[in-house]
Amino acid sequence: MLSNIERLVSVCSLDCPDTCSLIVEKIDEKIVKVTGNPEHPVTKGVICHKVRHTPDKVHHPDRLLYPLKRVGAKGEGTFKRISWEEAYAEIKEKFTAIIDEYGAEAILPYSFYGNMGVINTEGMDRRFFHRLGVSQLERSICNAAGSTGYVYTMGKSAGVDPEDTVHSKLIIIWGCNLLSTNMHQAMFLTEARKNGAKIVVIDVHENRTAKWGDWFIPILPGTDAALALGIMHILIEENLLDKAFIDAYTVGFEQLREQARDYTPEKVSALTGVSVEDIKKLARLYGTTTPSFIRIGNGLQHHDNGGMIVRAISCLPALTGQWAHLGGGAVKGNSSFSSFNSFLLERPDLMPQPAPRIINMNQLGRALLEIAEPPVKALFIYNCNPAQVAPEQTKVRNGLLRDDLFTVVHELFMTDTAKYADLVLPATSSFENLDLYSSYWHLYIMLNEPVLQPQGEAKSNFTLFKELAALMDFEEACFQDSEEDMIRQALDNPRNPHLLGITYEGLRQNKWLRAQTNQIAPAYQNPPTPSGKIELFSESLEQQGLSPLPAHVPLQDSKYPLRFVPGPNHQFLNTSLANLPKLQKLEGRPVIYLNVEDAQSRGIQNGDIVKIWNDRGSCRLFASVGQAVLPGVAVTQGLWWEDEELGYISVNTLTPDALSDIANGATFFSGTVEVEKA
Repeated sequence: MLSNIERLVSVCSLDCPDTCSLIVEKIDEKIVKVTGNPEHPVTKGVICHKVRHTPDKVHHPDRLLYPLKRVGAKGEGTFKRISWEEAYAEIKEKFTAIIDEYGAEAILPYSFYGNMGVINTEGMDRRFFHRLGVSQLERSICNAAGSTGYVYTMGKSAGVDPEDTVHSKLIIIWGCNLLSTNMHQAMFLTEARKNGAKIVVIDVHENRTAKWGDWFIPILPGTDAALALGIMHILIEENLLDKAFIDAYTVGFEQLREQARDYTPEKVSALTGVSVEDIKKLARLYGTTTPSFIRIGNGLQHHDNGGMIVRAISCLPALTGQWAHLGGGAVKGNSSFSSFNSFLLERPDLMPQPAPRIINMNQLGRALLEIAEPPVKALFIYNCNPAQVAPEQTKVRNGLLRDDLFTVVHELFMTDTAKYADLVLPATSSFENLDLYSSYWHLYIMLNEPVLQPQGEAKSNFTLFKELAALMDFEEACFQDSEEDMIRQALDNPRNPHLLGITYEGLRQNKWLRAQTNQIAPAYQNPPTPSGKIELFSESLEQQGLSPLPAHVPLQDSKYPLRFVPGPNHQFLNTSLANLPKLQKLEGRPVIYLNVEDAQSRGIQNGDIVKIWNDRGSCRLFASVGQAVLPGVAVTQGLWWEDEELGYISVNTLTPDALSDIANGATFFSGTVEVEKA
């Protein structure tokens, strides 16, 4: 039997910075084991336990294997099996009727990165919907605010090469639970620690990473820009600066000096909950240690002021000249190193002019319920589970219940979202697709070749939208492209010199290739900002009516006494893998972390079932009482699928659908709640 084992190279498709290379073992067309590929220069054979359990996902007994049509009420989950021909016929009939009566803008695609493969995430689907002329989706639910805030300072999404962080002597992990969400960065930092580095963790919650670090600094949610400015204040007052670097590579230092003057340690302490002594200690440590590295996390950007928070932090390395040292600087993301040719992939030129309206994905509930012209009459959902993930869940689910809304969901499982669909179409897993992958953290581009045939009647996003294009009689040549054609087009990006020499043939032979960095100037030299320098003062922000300098703006919602932060957990990735019994058992149960002061004043003890509520709705969780969060803060971790028997519903019932200060990002972490014993 062992002689029948095939060992094949694959890629992890989860929305995670690490983008691991995998070794997949299969017997008779069934995956029996997934391990890390020891040959990969970054992931080095180490993978998270979540990915080890992916055979249970691929061959899950509840996997959707053929098209389904709703026969019960929306949300009830009652369907019957139909053929692909019947499903396609209904889609064409409904779409044609909606376009004839309301126009194509009455159709809304809704997707994100449940699968990070480029071809199946932002390829043929985008071409199809552009050609159809439907409403555009602003996909800003994850990293838009922070990434854009960083770009206002540095010009592009580029920072420290993670492989260089083994040389760092001071590491500040700011708003990032590395051990759960970026484990290979933690591996590099472990090497740095062996060489004498100190690891500081700044977060709202004493999570796994906070406990792993050398020094944990708890902070009140949404006050990180104030802390960054407080550090700047001390760096400037005590002359812990690299003036030569500032003069050569930045603009706006004198204006920043004046801005930081007001952020005294005493003022910053009152805003952030960090003691005056710790603010001074941190600033002096940062100002006297080279090379220093800041890992800027995703959690920071999910506030009203999230874009400005990341912008403020991203100014710090320039003040002490860290960019000029190996292992010094910062990273929010490194996606610019592997930026593909999005024009050739997505073909926005297929859209009618003027371009169709844009609907922000964070405000799906509003889009479905509020009167608009034209109203949203059809929803096509793939790579996403909005009935768990989108904010303001009461609005979202009421919108999905509309009898006059035609909803199609392309999925692997009968998710909470799929239960509201009129048609549910079976999707392939990434192990069944040919696709191209890049990391938004490390610098390697990877090719994934299928290790399995499509299970049952499942189709990839690529195949689905290519066949829909044929169904709608689209005659443009781009709808005849193969996956291989599209991979070649993606790699053909003259605007990105880092892709030079990276070809489809090279990826087939090597499985991965590194983005080119030799003979290309470092990120701090001639960055693509308007001034060509690191912008401590941004005229672009000023022209938009925003502060051109880093600034702290208090969070808007203050109606309820506890600031609510629903972060990720260790066992799931958003809702992906949350239906695997082994991972559910490892995670235990959904909890809310409360400070002992807040719990005692409400008569809540550790382990109690509590009701968390605000104007948007309520949910029930188990209380974890202690010192893991500051007073006035409530933290949850993870999105559990709805379970009537256990009483689980989405914590996003409580989250706001307001948009962030920069780039219309999500504000999941800016809500407030009250908690009481259930």
